[in-house]
Amino acid sequence: MESSVLTTLEYNKIRDMLAERTSSIMGRELAENLVPVNEADEVIRQLSETAEACEVMNTAANVPLGGIRDIRATIKRAGLGAILEPHELLAVASTLYAARRLKSFFTDLPLETPRLTYLASQINLLKNIETTIENTVTEQGTIRDDASSELLKLRREIKQAQVRVKEKLDSILRSGEYQKYFQDALVTMRGDRYVIPIKQEYRNSFPGIVHDQSASGATLFIEPMAIVNLNNDIKQLMAAEKNEVERILTIVTGQIAKVTGAIEENLTLLAQLDFIFAKAKLSVDMQAIQPVINNQGYINLIQARHPLIPAEHVVPIDVHLGRHFNTLLITGPNTGGKTVTLKTVGLFALMTQAGLFIPAALDSEMPVITNIFADIGDEQSIEQSLSTFSGHMTNLVGILRKVAVNDLVLIDEIGAGTDPSEGAALAMSILEYIHNIGAKTIATTHYSELKTFAYTRHGIENASVEFDIQTLRPTYRLLIGIPGSSNAFAISQRLGLSNTIISRAKELLNKEHAEFETVLHALEEQKRLYTVRVDEIKQLEQEVNAAREKIFAEKRAIAEKKVAVLAKAQEEAAAIIRQARRNAEEIIAELKAQFTEHSSRQRQNAIETARRKLKENSTEVNGLNLDEQGELPEISSHMLKPGMNVYVATLKQKGEVLAVNGTNVTVQLGILKLTVPAAACRLLDQPVKSEHTSVSRRVNMIKAESVARQIDIRGMTIEEAETALDKYLDDAVLSGLNEVLIIHGKGTGALRKGVKTYLENHPHIAGIRIAELNEGGTGATVAKLS
Repeated sequence: MESSVLTTLEYNKIRDMLAERTSSIMGRELAENLVPVNEADEVIRQLSETAEACEVMNTAANVPLGGIRDIRATIKRAGLGAILEPHELLAVASTLYAARRLKSFFTDLPLETPRLTYLASQINLLKNIETTIENTVTEQGTIRDDASSELLKLRREIKQAQVRVKEKLDSILRSGEYQKYFQDALVTMRGDRYVIPIKQEYRNSFPGIVHDQSASGATLFIEPMAIVNLNNDIKQLMAAEKNEVERILTIVTGQIAKVTGAIEENLTLLAQLDFIFAKAKLSVDMQAIQPVINNQGYINLIQARHPLIPAEHVVPIDVHLGRHFNTLLITGPNTGGKTVTLKTVGLFALMTQAGLFIPAALDSEMPVITNIFADIGDEQSIEQSLSTFSGHMTNLVGILRKVAVNDLVLIDEIGAGTDPSEGAALAMSILEYIHNIGAKTIATTHYSELKTFAYTRHGIENASVEFDIQTLRPTYRLLIGIPGSSNAFAISQRLGLSNTIISRAKELLNKEHAEFETVLHALEEQKRLYTVRVDEIKQLEQEVNAAREKIFAEKRAIAEKKVAVLAKAQEEAAAIIRQARRNAEEIIAELKAQFTEHSSRQRQNAIETARRKLKENSTEVNGLNLDEQGELPEISSHMLKPGMNVYVATLKQKGEVLAVNGTNVTVQLGILKLTVPAAACRLLDQPVKSEHTSVSRRVNMIKAESVARQIDIRGMTIEEAETALDKYLDDAVLSGLNEVLIIHGKGTGALRKGVKTYLENHPHIAGIRIAELNEGGTGATVAKLS
C-alpha cells in the first residue's frame, strides 16, 4: 500500500490509537509500524491472533503484561563486555519475571488459544538469572550488603570507622578549648572527608588540613589532625568496597551475557504478545467484530461505522460491492455522506489487512485487496471537498498507470472542477477504463449524466446518500440502486428563495432533465416504501420462526410423552399378565388336587379350561388375544378405509383408521394420532377360524404327552426363562413326569439365581437341587414335581 493512501484514509490515526493501548515500548513500535498486507494466509493469521486475544480478555480478569522493559541496548552492552549498572540489572530482572509470569498465565489458561499459546510456549525461562539479580540488587537500585561476604565485611568496617570518626569529632566539638574557633559547631563533608568549619583568624591555632573555604573567605573547612588517619582508613575501605561492587557486577553481567540470545527471543515474543493484545483492546473499545475473509473478491459491510467519528454522531451504513457489480457510483448533493462512505470502505480494507477488527455488524465480509488507490485530495476532509481539477487529474493519472485487477479505487467528485460536459465525459471514460480492467471502484459525483451512464452499463450501479428535504439535512444512509438528486429547487425554496425565481428556473431547465429528476424522486419514494416493507417482512419472519420453534418444541414434548405413556402402559400390562399367570397356576394347582383320583384325560380337560380363562384375562389386558395377533393376515393399504378398526403390530395397540396415504396409514391410538406403514396393521373385524383353535389344542396335547425330561434355557433373560418354564412345567405335570432337568448354564450365575427363585415359588415344585456332574453340575438344576 502507498503511504499517501494510508494518510488520505486516516489509517495513521487508527495506528496511533493502537499504539496508545500497548504496554511496552517494543509493542508500541510494532503498532506504530503496522502496515496492511495482501497475502490472504497472513491476513487470516493476524485476525485469528486478534480473535484469540479478545477471547482471553473476555475470560480472564487481567492479562499480565506489566513489567516489560526495553532492555535491548542493555543486553547488547552486556554482550560486548560492558559492566551493567544496578538499575539496568533491575530492568533485566523485571522483564524476565514478566516473561515467566506471561508463560505461566497461558499454561494455566482454560481456553483453546493455539496461536497465542504457541507464542507463549517459546518464551525462555531464566529463573537463575532472576534469582541472581534479586540476590544482588535491592528494589531501590543499590547493591545489597549480602551480595558477597567480602562486601558485607567491608561495609561493616566502614560503618565502624565512621562511628569512630563521629565520636572523635563529637569530643572535639564539645571541647571547651576549641569552642571559640568554630564558625558553627557542626560536622560537614568535603571530598568524602569529615571537616569542621573554623574561623579564618584561628587557622593557625587549630591543627588540621584545610580542604575548602567559604566564598567570603571568613570560614575554613579543616579536617582535624586527630581524624586524618581515621578518614584515610574510611577512604581505603570505600575504595575496596567499590572494587568489590565492580567485581560483583562483572560476574552478574557475565551471566547475562551468556544468555543474551535467549533474552532477545523473549523480548521479541513479549513485544508480539503485547502488540496482539493491544489490537484486542482496540477492538473492544471500538465494539468491533472479526470480518469474514472471502476469496470471491466482494465487499459486504453491514452497519459499518467509521471509527474516527464519535459514536453519538456516526450513522451506520450498508455497502456491498464486487458480487453483482464492480463499480458503485454515488450521486447527490455534497452533504459529506458520500466521502464518509469512501473512507469507511477504504479504511476497513486497510484495517482488515492489518489484522484489526472493524466496527460493523456480524457477518460483514471483506476480500484481500492487492492495492488501494484513493483520490480524495490533500484538502479533503469528511466535511468538505476543496480539491481542484488539476489536483484530481494528477492523482488519477498516477492511479490509472498502476491499477490492476483485484485493486480498489476510491475517487471523490470525479471530473469536478471543470466544464460539466467535459468533466462528465472524462469521468465516464475513466470509470469505464477502470471497470474493464477488473478493479473495484467507488466514486462520487454531482453530474446527472453519470446517473444515466450507470443505468446503461452492466456491472456499474447507482447509489445515493439519503437527504431529508424537510430538515435540509442528510440522513447519511446509503441507498444502493437509487441515484441521488440534487434537490436544489427544494432546498432553495426551504431556505426562502422566491417561488417566482424557482418557477422560472424550472422553465429554463430542459425538459429531459426535469423528467429524469421526476423519475429519481419516484424511485427514491419507492425505495423508502420498499425498505419499510422489508423491515415488516423481517419482523414477520422472526415471528414465524418463533412460532415454528414453539410448534417443534411442542411436537417433541408430545413425542416424548407418547413414548413414556406407551412404556408405562406396557409395563403395567406385563405386571397384570404376570399376576394373571400366578392366579392361573393357583387354579391349576387346585384342579390338580381336585382331580388326583380321576383320569389324566379329565385332569387335562380341567387344565385346558383354566388356560382358556387365562387367555381371556390376557385379552382384557392387551385389548386382543396375544396368540391370535400373529394369526391375523397381513394386509395392504388398498384394503383399508377410514373408520376401520386395526391392530398395529409394531406398537401392540388397537386403533381406528383416520386416513390412507399411499403405503402409510394415519391411525388414532387413544389420545395419540400416528402415521404407520399399512403392512404393520391387522384387521380386527376379520373373524378368526375356529379350526385354528382346535388344531392348536391338538398340538398342545400331543406336545404335552411327549414332553422331554429336560429344557435348555441358556441365553434367555430371566423373564423369557420364566415364560418358557411356565409352559414346560405344565406340560411336564400333564405328562406325569416326577423330575425335570433345567439347563441354564453357568455364566455369571444371574440366570441360575433367577431360576432358583422362580422354582422356589412355583406351586408344582416339591424341591430343587444342583444337578449331578454327569448332568451338568452347577450349569443345571433338577426340579422335583409334586
